[in-house]
This record gives sequence, C-alpha cells and structure tokens, in this order.
Amino acid sequence: MIPAFVNDAAGTAPEAKRALEAVGGFDVHAMPPDGLEAAIREVMKSAPPRILIAGGDGSVGTAARVVNGTRTQLALLPGGTLNHFARDHNIPTDLDSAASVALNGQQAMADVAFVGDRLFLNTSSVGAYVTYVRLREQMEKYVGYRIASFIAAIRLFMSMRPVSLEIDAEGQKRAYSTPMVFIGVGERETKSPTLGNRVKDGRHCLHVIVVRERRAARLLALALEAARRGLKRVAATPELDSYMVDSCVIRTRRTHHVAIDGEIKRLGATLEYRIVKGSLSIVVPTQGEQPAE
Repeated sequence: MIPAFVNDAAGTAPEAKRALEAVGGFDVHAMPPDGLEAAIREVMKSAPPRILIAGGDGSVGTAARVVNGTRTQLALLPGGTLNHFARDHNIPTDLDSAASVALNGQQAMADVAFVGDRLFLNTSSVGAYVTYVRLREQMEKYVGYRIASFIAAIRLFMSMRPVSLEIDAEGQKRAYSTPMVFIGVGERETKSPTLGNRVKDGRHCLHVIVVRERRAARLLALALEAARRGLKRVAATPELDSYMVDSCVIRTRRTHHVAIDGEIKRLGATLEYRIVKGSLSIVVPTQGEQPAE
C-alpha cells in the first residue's frame, strides 16, 4: 500500500479521498495542513518506495521538503487553485486520472531550489509580489480568489514602493532600486496565454528577473508589453534585467518578507538562492500517456 497524505483543509479533500479509494492501493491519511510534515517524516523512517501528497502547491512543497534527496518517489494528487508544479510536470489535474498516474506512473527527476535552507518548487520574489499576496489573502475569504487577485493587483500598482538591493548573479554584481525581483525554478515564459509558466524544454536554471522601472503606471505597461512581445525583447530594454543562473545572492539593507511558492516568510537581509538539479524523485504519466485536465 502506498502511504497517501491528504490535506483535509483543501476544498477537494473529499473528492481526493474518493479518487484514491476508487483506484485502490493507497493507505490514506487525512489531516490538517499543520500535521502533514510530521506525519510524512514518520512514514519516511521506513523509506517507502513511493508516497502520495494530495493538496495544492503548499502541500506539495511540504512533502517535497521531506522527500527531496531520498530514493522515495513523490506522487501528486493536485487539489489547489493553481497546481503549478503538477501542471509543469504533465501530471493531470483530474483527480481520477491523477490517482491512476500516482499508482501506475513512472519515475522522473525534478529540479528544486533553495533560498537559504528553505526549499521551493516554483517561484520566489522580493518586493511588490509580497505585498500583492498579502492583500489577496486578506480579501480572498470575502470575495474569492479571482476577484481578490484583481483587486490586490490594482491596489498594488497604486502604492508601489521600491526596494534597494544588490544582486550577485554568478560573479556579476548590480545595484538596484526596484519594485520587484522574481526568481523562478526553470526558464520562464512571458507570452500570453502562458504568462509565468515554465518554458517547455527550457533551461534548467534559476530565472532571475529584475524590474528596474519604479513608477507604478510604467510597471503595469511593462508587464503588458512583456506579455505581448516576450521576455527576450523586453529584457533588452532599460526597464528589465534577466539572468539565467545556477545561484545568486540578493543583499538588502534590512530583513524583508519574501514570497516562497505563494507563502510569505520573513528572512534575513542576505538571501542566498541556488538550484539543485534533478534531486526530487516524482511520479509522472508513463511515456506516451496524455494527461487529463
């Protein structure tokens, strides 16, 4: 039996448990999110060949922190709003299909990144996006995710504040006063309709994007231009710098709140980022199998 951990706070938890029971082969443990890591660590003492995590990107990140660097394969049953990591690795978001892949799928190796000793799978950022996430979370319980996201974006552009920092990207040091630095695991796409997604078959790297323009109106225009023209052309303009590196250090004048896979953490004034390639064993559809949406 494959140990399966379900985030009971996720809205899809009942459907996740039903899908796992229907496929069979899983020993299901349903629990609140603050109990997931301890439960997974306990099971990992016996070094199981495969475990499953059901939930959103936050739950997946919790499991990945425990499983990373071991021989245990991590299977996913996506149950969040966005499910970035699952989508990036062709894991179906349909729960029945995902459960079947979790049971019968094959092993693949995924990259992870760290800021200090904190693992992340998708993105991290300093500056404006942190403010955006905090505003969105405040409103989401009243108006829902999509409306809260829209309102937070408008409020953010009206009150943009730059952060003074220095970036050391593999020997190149640059000083900035910027509203936002974005760090993605893997090369990132900036063309609609896949804005922010990983580039298919893109470089295995940290993709560091620094917005140099400080005015809110110009920043919004830049974002729209990036979506229209793509990163390669916009990165050549004075408003945006782009680095694809294996490591970088961001130094600020004081401690800051940092967004890490959508969660906000207060970290030190020196942020050390690095990528670790192919260190997380995950379960993906067998070769030739088409993921279901």
